[in-house]
Amino acid sequence: MTGIIEKRDAFLSKIAQQLGHTPKTELTRPTWQYQPQDRVLKGATKDELVKVLIDQCKNIETEIVITNTTNLSDELQKVVENYGGHSVITWKDERFQSYGLSSLMTKQWPQMNIQLYEWDSEQPEENIHQAEKANIGITISEITLAESGTAVLFSSKDKGRSVSFLPENSIILIPKSTIVPRMTQAARLISEKIRNGEQIASCINFITGPSNSADIEMIPVIGVHGPIKATYIVIEDQ
Repeated sequence: MTGIIEKRDAFLSKIAQQLGHTPKTELTRPTWQYQPQDRVLKGATKDELVKVLIDQCKNIETEIVITNTTNLSDELQKVVENYGGHSVITWKDERFQSYGLSSLMTKQWPQMNIQLYEWDSEQPEENIHQAEKANIGITISEITLAESGTAVLFSSKDKGRSVSFLPENSIILIPKSTIVPRMTQAARLISEKIRNGEQIASCINFITGPSNSADIEMIPVIGVHGPIKATYIVIEDQ
């Protein structure tokens, strides 16, 4: 239910007067003398960022494949087979078609007895059920942080959060153009969308490899509350 705020300005004005100043409608963003976050991987090329991402994937127990759209279908099939095939759930995303994956997903997989379920915004309960029983979830990264090996996923009615964390295995397609040095650039890109009045995702997920935790005695445990295994597929010409 949408509420109505009445007499807000008058209320805030009275408080401001009691404090001895006038209300401010806009805050001036501070300019810091030192901004070390901007120096991390400053000036790195996309190829250099890919190398950083590859190295970081070793630390987060994540497999990484480098390919292009021509070979993407074959490489994706190899990863799916490596995870045992069986069943796959994906977002409803036109990029799968633009990446040349339609034939693999809709024709070849049924012939191989690999079940494919595409997220359906009209079937919320069935979506969850399918995600729970799926062996593999496939998503696409919107922003990728080389420093930490993190894929940023934007949720929407056609891109359910469950696809990335309920299946046993996760495959994340990473267009090379989405790779940035670190969280600094991701936060700025999201802030820019807000300033431009763009409709941003209802939920933004920062996913760093398979599910893991080191809460107990700092001992890493994989697959605690999400996928047990994860593979990133970097698409160089996207």
